[in-house]
Amino acid sequence: MDKLIEQFSLGLFFWQSLLFIGLVLLLKKFAWKPILDAVNEREEGIQNALDSAEEAKKEMQSLNADNERILKEARAERDSLLKDAREVKDKLISDAKEDAQEQAKTIIENAKAAIEVEKKAAISELKTQVAGLSIEIAEKVVKSELASKDDQLALVDKILGDVTLK
Repeated sequence: MDKLIEQFSLGLFFWQSLLFIGLVLLLKKFAWKPILDAVNEREEGIQNALDSAEEAKKEMQSLNADNERILKEARAERDSLLKDAREVKDKLISDAKEDAQEQAKTIIENAKAAIEVEKKAAISELKTQVAGLSIEIAEKVVKSELASKDDQLALVDKILGDVTLK
């Protein structure tokens, strides 16, 4: 270091300083400015990309929230529709059961009425036949000569043997 100080020349220092300052100015004008501009552009591009990514992230979160909301609404609507469909089904089934019970009741009542009518008709016809047979027997008994009680009984037995119910 002592040697450097002993060989120091003020002229050489001046020219070297002047060249260094000139080189720095030339580099600033022609190299550093384009490099700094490129670095700034790159920084702005990166910042824009980060901002876009952040916006996209927020938009995705918003879309996810909307999707969740829409899904919840769709599920609620589906549940409501299913509930309504079940209620309609239950109502249709209960109405059909009530109608079937009404129809069965009507059919049974009609059958009972028909049976009653048939029963009355059968009884009426039976009474008519019994009355006819009674009159027929009475006629035959009156017409025949009834000499004794044994003859009367024999005649009644004979008539009863000849009679067939229709």
